[in-house]
Amino acid sequence: MATIKEIARACNVSVATVSNILNHKPGASDETRKMVMKKIKELNYTPNTVARNLKTKNSRSIGVIVEDMTIFSIPDIVDGITEHCEEKKYQILLINLRLFKKYDDAYYHRDDYYGLVQDEIWKLIAKQVEGIIYVAAHERTIRCIPEDLPIPAVMAYGYTDSGKIPSVVVNDEDGAYQITKHIIDQGHQRIGVITGKSDSAHAQERLVGYQRALYENGILYNPSVVCTGDWTRISGYHCTDRLLGQGVTAIFCMNDLMAGGVYDRLEELKLVPGEDISVAGYDNRELSGYYKPPLSTIMLPLHDIGYEASEVMLKMLEDGRNISPIHRVSCYPLIRRSVKNIGRQV
Repeated sequence: MATIKEIARACNVSVATVSNILNHKPGASDETRKMVMKKIKELNYTPNTVARNLKTKNSRSIGVIVEDMTIFSIPDIVDGITEHCEEKKYQILLINLRLFKKYDDAYYHRDDYYGLVQDEIWKLIAKQVEGIIYVAAHERTIRCIPEDLPIPAVMAYGYTDSGKIPSVVVNDEDGAYQITKHIIDQGHQRIGVITGKSDSAHAQERLVGYQRALYENGILYNPSVVCTGDWTRISGYHCTDRLLGQGVTAIFCMNDLMAGGVYDRLEELKLVPGEDISVAGYDNRELSGYYKPPLSTIMLPLHDIGYEASEVMLKMLEDGRNISPIHRVSCYPLIRRSVKNIGRQV
């Protein structure tokens, strides 16, 4: 492989001239520039970016650590990070911890993997990344990023509980508010809920959004129509009979998988979703559009979370401005045919 000195010798110019041309700096004539670029192509010269980065301390690369690429939320978040980085001419170095594959969701409530995360952070720093974005699989408070890092860090889809490390999260309260408000606008007042696990930040915030929609529309909150699920399809199935027994006209499921379980049980009971009982979900998993009828749901802004996490990171890098500790990204309702308009009840 040719060196920059060999290029300069072959063109009978100085090393500085070749360097300036490679870095798009002025000073060389058009004729010299064309001659050097031609010789670079002929000799198959490749710039030593590693050496240049060590010298300039500007690698234009961001380290991205993800908990597990097999979790449905993570690929879209990474895509958002990648899109913004491409626009700004940054590259990403991706680390997949594979935590869900190794431990299932039990690791959500543990911190013994923090050492692994910190090892990967320092490996990325050794590769001259300018910042770190950590992508969680499930929103919760995660304190795996040291506050004294020599480079900035951002948490995507999780909370750091730190004023130094910003968190970019979904606005779950508003998402649940929007879908509940839609159900109310269709005339429903007795609206059952199937929550996720009770210790989940997602479930807690979505319940608050549900309660706010009821309050603003003069509907009394009734704990007897709230059934605790665990995010699985079978938990939606098992909660259905209890809610039907409470006389609900609609069921809001805090994810689309549990809504699928409701559909399963309604089919056994020979009841039609969107006709005999209204059903809504949350997440906009791909399968929700294939339910019969297609499920009204809330689309998680996963791509936008990644994009904003990258925006926050580059703002920290480019001008060192103070960044808010928490950035909430809005959700979008997808209204399909699973919620029936029954008219305003008296």
